[in-house]
Amino acid sequence: MGRKWNNIKEKKASKDANTSRIYAKFGVEIYVAAKKGEPDPESNRALKVVLERAKTYNVPKAIIDRALDKAKGSNDENYQELRYEGFGPNGSMVIVDTLTNNVNRTAPAVRAAFNKHGGSMGVSGSVAYMFDATAVIGVSGKSLDEVMEIMLEADVDVRDIVEEEESVIVYAEPDQFHAVQEAFKQAGITEFDVAELTMLAQNYVSLPADSQVQFEKLIDALEDLEDVQQVYHNVELED
Repeated sequence: MGRKWNNIKEKKASKDANTSRIYAKFGVEIYVAAKKGEPDPESNRALKVVLERAKTYNVPKAIIDRALDKAKGSNDENYQELRYEGFGPNGSMVIVDTLTNNVNRTAPAVRAAFNKHGGSMGVSGSVAYMFDATAVIGVSGKSLDEVMEIMLEADVDVRDIVEEEESVIVYAEPDQFHAVQEAFKQAGITEFDVAELTMLAQNYVSLPADSQVQFEKLIDALEDLEDVQQVYHNVELED
């Protein structure tokens, strides 16, 4: 389990170093989630998840409010959710989730990033079957036993609970995301180290040093694309 949390931390650290990019991506994601239902997180679960995630990345309130106001207005900009799958160096596996208002722009850009950095696009389903959709919520200041007790008392069904460095990480089914958070909140915990709905690989691989450098360039190139929201992979990143 540790390698999963390490990969999430690597992704979070990378995004923390590129705040303007991640803020812009959250702005789009918040707008799309708000347009799917009411622009109110209490009645729109998808929006609530996005806002909880945004909180862990310290997205400014001004950006959140701007996206919500845009969703409330007459603006009817249409975005499509598209998933691309592919292979990186040494057969590594990559999933790319996008939100785009121009499909003709997105697919060629994703394909070009793969091709430029030793990868290739795959067909739909060629990679995703090796990943599991997972809710990941982490907290500090509690022991493993305390977190287990919190989940048991709230009768929340989780896959696993592990202690990693200074955090205790709960892995659960995606539909348990809110239940896990509510259990923590009932126990007085309102700040989370991580609160993600992600895709975790069933098996992770290590790459030779030269291949890892190439792979990291591929991931950076994909995450730099305007329409890309999330990139998932099965590589155990080395420091």
